[in-house]
Amino acid sequence: MVTTATFRQMAISLPSAIELPHFDRASFRVNKRIFATMQEKTNIAVLLFSPLQQSVFCAFDKAIIYPVPGGWGKKGATIFELKKIKKSMLKDALNVVYEEIVSKTKKKNSK
Repeated sequence: MVTTATFRQMAISLPSAIELPHFDRASFRVNKRIFATMQEKTNIAVLLFSPLQQSVFCAFDKAIIYPVPGGWGKKGATIFELKKIKKSMLKDALNVVYEEIVSKTKKKNSK
């Protein structure tokens, strides 16, 4: 089980990551781009994967990790139920989404 406080600490411990409000939830960003959001009331985090990365993580356990319903889910937005996920799995997932944003930003800035 991961608490919202633990998730917050894990997300903002990534280099240059910051937390900002995003509608009714907290967002975690690097280089002005969101890599994750968290809704404290429901103990849910949403990580923004590529569709391929999403399929890999969802294969672990579809009752704990699953696409957001609708269009955002088809683009890779993935729900993580914090009360049920292991900390090590969540840490890996955060690192994947974080690194994806950082690498995209580097490519964009090098053009």
